[in-house]
Amino acid sequence: MLAVSVACDTTRVAYNLKSRHDDKGDNGVGKVTWKAEPDSHDYPAAASYLSLIATSAQVRDLIEQLKTTPVGHYKAKDMLRASGLALLAPDNPHVAADLAEVTNAKALSPVLLVRGDLTRGIALQIADGYHRVCASYHLDENTDIPCRITDHPRRPDSPGQTTG
Repeated sequence: MLAVSVACDTTRVAYNLKSRHDDKGDNGVGKVTWKAEPDSHDYPAAASYLSLIATSAQVRDLIEQLKTTPVGHYKAKDMLRASGLALLAPDNPHVAADLAEVTNAKALSPVLLVRGDLTRGIALQIADGYHRVCASYHLDENTDIPCRITDHPRRPDSPGQTTG
Protein backbone atom coordinates (compact mmCIF):
# COMPACT_ATOMS: atom_id res chain seq x y z
CA MET A 1 0.00 0.00 0.00
CA LEU A 2 1.25 3.46 -0.93
CA ALA A 3 0.41 6.14 1.61
CA VAL A 4 0.47 9.70 0.38
CA SER A 5 -0.15 12.71 2.57
CA VAL A 6 -1.12 15.82 0.67
CA ALA A 7 -1.29 19.44 1.77
CA CYS A 8 -4.13 21.12 -0.08
CA ASP A 9 -5.03 24.71 0.81
CA THR A 10 -4.87 24.70 4.61
CA THR A 11 -6.28 21.21 5.07
CA ARG A 12 -4.28 18.05 5.22
CA VAL A 13 -5.75 15.21 3.19
CA ALA A 14 -4.43 11.68 3.56
CA TYR A 15 -4.83 9.02 0.95
CA ASN A 16 -4.12 5.35 1.14
CA LEU A 17 -3.83 4.33 -2.47
CA LYS A 18 -3.59 0.58 -2.80
CA SER A 19 -2.03 -1.02 -5.81
CA ARG A 20 -4.16 -0.74 -8.95
CA HIS A 21 -3.92 -4.52 -9.08
CA ASP A 22 -5.62 -5.07 -5.71
CA ASP A 23 -7.86 -8.14 -5.87
CA LYS A 24 -10.80 -6.31 -4.33
CA GLY A 25 -10.45 -3.30 -6.60
CA ASP A 26 -10.72 -1.14 -3.46
CA ASN A 27 -8.42 1.86 -3.66
CA GLY A 28 -9.14 3.09 -0.15
CA VAL A 29 -10.41 6.41 -1.51
CA GLY A 30 -13.67 5.58 -3.24
CA LYS A 31 -15.16 5.13 -6.67
CA VAL A 32 -15.09 8.04 -9.07
CA THR A 33 -18.52 9.33 -9.95
CA TRP A 34 -19.03 11.69 -12.85
CA LYS A 35 -21.49 14.45 -13.64
CA ALA A 36 -23.66 13.99 -16.71
CA GLU A 37 -22.39 17.24 -18.27
CA PRO A 38 -19.24 19.37 -18.01
CA ASP A 39 -19.41 22.34 -15.65
CA SER A 40 -20.05 25.70 -17.34
CA HIS A 41 -16.66 27.03 -16.19
CA ASP A 42 -14.88 24.16 -18.00
CA TYR A 43 -15.48 25.75 -21.40
CA PRO A 44 -13.69 29.06 -20.67
CA ALA A 45 -10.83 27.06 -19.11
CA ALA A 46 -10.62 24.94 -22.27
CA ALA A 47 -10.72 28.09 -24.43
CA SER A 48 -7.87 29.61 -22.43
CA TYR A 49 -5.69 26.54 -23.00
CA LEU A 50 -6.66 26.17 -26.65
CA SER A 51 -5.88 29.85 -27.32
CA LEU A 52 -2.23 28.95 -26.81
CA ILE A 53 -2.24 26.48 -29.71
CA ALA A 54 -5.02 27.63 -32.05
CA THR A 55 -6.34 30.82 -33.61
CA SER A 56 -9.22 32.64 -31.93
CA ALA A 57 -11.57 31.56 -34.74
CA GLN A 58 -10.52 27.92 -34.29
CA VAL A 59 -10.98 28.19 -30.52
CA ARG A 60 -14.52 29.59 -30.96
CA ASP A 61 -15.38 26.75 -33.34
CA LEU A 62 -13.88 24.07 -31.10
CA ILE A 63 -15.70 25.33 -28.00
CA GLU A 64 -19.03 25.46 -29.86
CA GLN A 65 -18.44 21.90 -31.09
CA LEU A 66 -17.52 20.73 -27.58
CA LYS A 67 -20.75 22.23 -26.20
CA THR A 68 -22.91 20.23 -28.63
CA THR A 69 -21.09 16.94 -29.14
CA PRO A 70 -22.47 13.99 -27.17
CA VAL A 71 -20.62 12.67 -24.15
CA GLY A 72 -18.44 9.63 -24.91
CA HIS A 73 -16.16 7.51 -22.73
CA TYR A 74 -12.45 6.73 -22.90
CA LYS A 75 -10.07 5.13 -20.41
CA ALA A 76 -7.71 7.29 -18.35
CA LYS A 77 -4.67 5.32 -19.56
CA ASP A 78 -5.64 5.81 -23.21
CA MET A 79 -6.16 9.56 -22.80
CA LEU A 80 -2.73 9.96 -21.25
CA ARG A 81 -1.06 7.83 -23.92
CA ALA A 82 -2.80 9.61 -26.80
CA SER A 83 -2.01 13.04 -25.37
CA GLY A 84 1.62 12.25 -24.61
CA LEU A 85 1.19 13.97 -21.24
CA ALA A 86 2.89 12.68 -18.12
CA LEU A 87 0.89 11.29 -15.25
CA LEU A 88 0.90 13.87 -12.47
CA ALA A 89 1.63 12.61 -8.96
CA PRO A 90 -1.23 12.27 -6.46
CA ASP A 91 0.38 15.00 -4.36
CA ASN A 92 0.02 17.56 -7.16
CA PRO A 93 -2.32 20.13 -5.54
CA HIS A 94 -4.92 19.95 -8.32
CA VAL A 95 -4.85 16.15 -8.54
CA ALA A 96 -5.08 16.01 -4.73
CA ALA A 97 -8.11 18.31 -4.81
CA ASP A 98 -9.82 15.99 -7.30
CA LEU A 99 -8.94 12.96 -5.16
CA ALA A 100 -10.47 14.79 -2.19
CA GLU A 101 -13.65 15.30 -4.21
CA VAL A 102 -13.79 11.54 -4.82
CA THR A 103 -13.17 10.85 -1.13
CA ASN A 104 -16.07 13.18 -0.29
CA ALA A 105 -18.31 11.38 -2.84
CA LYS A 106 -18.55 14.46 -5.06
CA ALA A 107 -18.96 13.89 -8.79
CA LEU A 108 -16.23 15.12 -11.14
CA SER A 109 -16.92 17.00 -14.35
CA PRO A 110 -16.40 15.21 -17.69
CA VAL A 111 -13.27 16.24 -19.57
CA LEU A 112 -13.05 18.22 -22.81
CA LEU A 113 -10.86 16.82 -25.58
CA VAL A 114 -9.69 17.73 -29.06
CA ARG A 115 -8.96 14.59 -31.05
CA GLY A 116 -5.41 14.21 -32.30
CA ASP A 117 -4.54 13.48 -35.90
CA LEU A 118 -2.25 10.50 -36.43
CA THR A 119 -1.53 11.39 -40.06
CA ARG A 120 -0.40 14.90 -39.08
CA GLY A 121 1.46 13.92 -35.92
CA ILE A 122 -0.90 15.87 -33.67
CA ALA A 123 -1.52 14.46 -30.20
CA LEU A 124 -4.85 14.42 -28.39
CA GLN A 125 -5.37 17.70 -26.54
CA ILE A 126 -6.89 17.56 -23.08
CA ALA A 127 -8.45 21.00 -23.32
CA ASP A 128 -9.88 20.78 -19.80
CA GLY A 129 -9.65 18.04 -17.20
CA TYR A 130 -5.98 16.94 -17.19
CA HIS A 131 -5.91 16.81 -13.38
CA ARG A 132 -9.18 14.85 -13.29
CA VAL A 133 -7.73 12.33 -15.76
CA CYS A 134 -4.62 11.93 -13.57
CA ALA A 135 -6.69 11.55 -10.38
CA SER A 136 -8.85 8.96 -12.06
CA TYR A 137 -5.78 7.08 -13.31
CA HIS A 138 -4.39 6.90 -9.77
CA LEU A 139 -7.63 5.28 -8.62
CA ASP A 140 -7.98 2.93 -11.59
CA GLU A 141 -6.21 3.36 -14.93
CA ASN A 142 -9.08 1.51 -16.63
CA THR A 143 -11.74 3.94 -15.44
CA ASP A 144 -14.05 5.01 -18.24
CA ILE A 145 -13.98 8.78 -18.14
CA PRO A 146 -16.88 10.69 -19.69
CA CYS A 147 -15.73 13.33 -22.12
CA ARG A 148 -16.76 15.52 -24.95
CA ILE A 149 -14.41 15.16 -27.91
CA THR A 150 -14.25 17.09 -31.14
CA ASP A 151 -11.98 16.83 -34.15
CA HIS A 152 -8.86 18.93 -34.60
CA PRO A 153 -9.36 21.77 -37.08
CA ARG A 154 -7.99 21.03 -40.53
CA ARG A 155 -6.12 23.39 -42.79
CA PRO A 156 -8.10 24.32 -45.92
CA ASP A 157 -5.65 22.34 -48.10
CA SER A 158 -5.84 19.17 -45.95
CA PRO A 159 -7.10 15.87 -47.34
CA GLY A 160 -10.75 15.29 -46.60
CA GLN A 161 -11.53 18.99 -46.75
CA THR A 162 -13.40 20.19 -49.80
CA THR A 163 -13.45 23.69 -51.13
CA GLY A 164 -16.06 25.67 -53.01
